[in-house]
Amino acid sequence: MKFVAEIDIMPHKELLDPQGKAVANNLKNIDIHEVSDVRIGKHITLSFEAETEDAAREIVDAACRKLLANLIMETFSFELKSE
Repeated sequence: MKFVAEIDIMPHKELLDPQGKAVANNLKNIDIHEVSDVRIGKHITLSFEAETEDAAREIVDAACRKLLANLIMETFSFELKSE
């Protein structure tokens, strides 16, 4: 079966996000004052084949844990769709 995984990787809430802070500060410079916090992460799309949905979830989880996310500093979540 073919699958597509939409993966979101974000910095832990407890950690400083310098990119997000810079964006939040600069929004005020362009007269957007309503935004109080910005967190910036990564979005990754994987297209792949697996025998079952459970196997597909294991593949995505392993890819995130072993390569895509730095688990010391980041969290990840994903949505899996079959094609």
